[in-house]
Amino acid sequence: MSQKVRVRFAPSPTGPLHIGGVRTALFNYLFAKKHGGTFVLRIEDTDQNRYVEGAEQYIIDALNWCGIPFDEGPSATVTSASLSDRSDRNDEQNIGEYGPYRQSERKHHYEKYADELVKNGNAYYAFDTSEKLDFHRKDHEAKGKIFIYNWHNRLKLDNSLSLSDEETQAKLEAGEACVVRFKTPQDQKLVLNDIVRGEIEIDTNILDDKVLFKSDGMPTYHLANVVDDHLMEISHVIRGEEWLPSLALHQQLYDAFGWKAPEFAHLPLIMKPTGKGKLSKRDGEKMGFPVLPLSWNESIGYREAGYFPESVINFLALLGWNPGSEQEIFSLQELVEAFSLERVNKSGARFDPDKTKWYNQRYLQGKSDLELVGPFKEEMARKGFDCAQPDSYVEKVVSLIKERATFVSDFWELSDYFFVAPASYNEKAVKKQWEEDTPVLMQKAISILEPLTDFSSSTIEKEIKEWITAKELSFGRIMAPLRLVIVGDLKGPHLFDIISMIGKEESISRIDKAIAALS
Repeated sequence: MSQKVRVRFAPSPTGPLHIGGVRTALFNYLFAKKHGGTFVLRIEDTDQNRYVEGAEQYIIDALNWCGIPFDEGPSATVTSASLSDRSDRNDEQNIGEYGPYRQSERKHHYEKYADELVKNGNAYYAFDTSEKLDFHRKDHEAKGKIFIYNWHNRLKLDNSLSLSDEETQAKLEAGEACVVRFKTPQDQKLVLNDIVRGEIEIDTNILDDKVLFKSDGMPTYHLANVVDDHLMEISHVIRGEEWLPSLALHQQLYDAFGWKAPEFAHLPLIMKPTGKGKLSKRDGEKMGFPVLPLSWNESIGYREAGYFPESVINFLALLGWNPGSEQEIFSLQELVEAFSLERVNKSGARFDPDKTKWYNQRYLQGKSDLELVGPFKEEMARKGFDCAQPDSYVEKVVSLIKERATFVSDFWELSDYFFVAPASYNEKAVKKQWEEDTPVLMQKAISILEPLTDFSSSTIEKEIKEWITAKELSFGRIMAPLRLVIVGDLKGPHLFDIISMIGKEESISRIDKAIAALS
């Protein structure tokens, strides 16, 4: 690739980052790193009415948690919701030489480019009021038509193409509210190229004259996006499918300025688990799975739900991208090496909540027992339990129960009996396993455990099983109630491993307690 690769992820700070946005960021990151390029974060905050306090920091925190940090972008978060307060920032708040990286801080760029388009005949001033435009829309709807502001009616509307130069200048000098619209050419066939979707042909006669510069002195997304991509020397624009309808206008803007356009790639949608419709935050709320990387207000994120960032990145990478092999588990570096835009699918990718859990389980099983000690102890603390056991003990517990877990949050329910005696006993198990002579048998088990000096799992097992065999008892009559009194239920790993780990004194205490409670 001759041109240096520079890609950008350009979200709007209008709320939390959807998991689909994280995937867009990920694909940009993978493509940049694959080609030794630069991953840029640009905050597109020109819409003053939709700006949400804290959303920018959320975006940055989400990318960092996922392990896909930007190379260039804003280095400090602006806390004021007023764009006018954010227009005068210095380079100390930016990482990289192409800043500022907030569009609200780049306002001085856009007006001159809008003026340039007007001067070279590719745009014009439009003075139509919102009431007048609304009238035209309703009038067209009543006639079964769609109102499009373009070549076929622009001379009938209130703009600098239908007015004389003198009339236009008078309106401008009087400060009359106006916008700048792009002048879409008539009777042309646009041939557009997309890395994912191939060649696309568009008839310009069906395109409307989009607003480029608003009456409030701010650019629309279309103008700001193209100007910033050009000034930041973006080589590839990798974005969601929802921006595909904007491709024709963006390509025409590059042509109108005489600039070389970047290469475009529009990613497929992430679909609902049913496969019908785009995945939304509401789908997650209804079906009980996250659709945000981090929690936001009442909506839980993948981090807080207990997912590892590596598992989130792994399952996102395979939503809409095919590695060309049966491999499903990828490290980030493996994803970088394998990734290509040519293997991105055109059709939407169905989101599978169960598969996301499968990925997390695989990553959990791949971690060493020692790596999981810290997270497990943090989980215990969240549940109000102060663990006094040494890390070596907790590590051994993890080794015995982690294969049954999907999340670290599962650990406590799977292993609480290693740390505290059962407060109650499974009622169904008691009815089935606790017979009239069980207390006597459990008392005999105590007499076998008490004299043991070697309290290893293997020794305990040998002594208990020799007693069962010698007395010609069934193993079920002893092993099930013994597990019940030690654990409180008929669950858990190898029983004698549990008894050995909690120790002789605690084991005998639990048996005594159960005899008293259940007899």
